[in-house]
Amino acid sequence: MSLKVERGRTLARSQALQILFQAEALDLSVDTVLAGDYLISKGPLDAYAVELARGCHDNIDRIDYALKSVSMNWSLYRMPGTDRNLLRLAVYEMRFLTGDAAIDDAVIINEAVEIAKAYGTDESSRFVNGVLGRISRMETLPEPPVEQGEGQVESEDEAQADPSEGAFDIEAHAESDVETESDADVEESIDAVLDSDDVDGE
Repeated sequence: MSLKVERGRTLARSQALQILFQAEALDLSVDTVLAGDYLISKGPLDAYAVELARGCHDNIDRIDYALKSVSMNWSLYRMPGTDRNLLRLAVYEMRFLTGDAAIDDAVIINEAVEIAKAYGTDESSRFVNGVLGRISRMETLPEPPVEQGEGQVESEDEAQADPSEGAFDIEAHAESDVETESDADVEESIDAVLDSDDVDGE
C-alpha cells in the first residue's frame, strides 16, 4: 500500500533525508546543496527539514561513531545510502535536540521505520528499528576517540572495552555502494530516492 508524505514532520524528515542523500552522493556540504538546485519529491522545503539536515551534517562524526559502535560485522559505508542517512537523522533527533525541541525516542523510531519502509530495501525497516533501539538504550552517545601524542588517534578497539556488547548484527542487511563513478550514476541514485513510495505521518 502506497502512502503519501503530505504534512507535518514526516514530510520534513523525508525532505531532510533527500537533502542529506544528495549532499553525500555529490560530496558537498548540506549548505552547498541547499544553495544550489537541490531536488525534493514534494515541496516547498520545510524549515524543520533544513534544521535537521544542517544539524545532522554538523554532528556527522559523532553520529557516525555512535552508529558504528552499535553495528557488528558491517561497515557504515556498506549500508544502503538511504538507510545510513535516515539513521543519521534519527540519531540527531534522538540525542541532539534538547529542551522544548526534544522528541520522545519512540516517536522518532516509529517515524524512521515508516520512512524506511517507503525509501529503503525490504530489510530496511527491521534494520533501522534494531539500530535505533540500541541507540535509544544508551543514555549518552559514545565519544569518538581523541588524538593522542603526535596526531595519533586511539583505535576503535582501544576506545571500546567490548565493542560487540549489545551490538546489532546486520550481516544480512543489503549492501549498497555509496561511491559513484559519474554524474549519471549520482542522478540515478537521487532519482531512486525521489521516486520511492511516500509515507504518512504527523
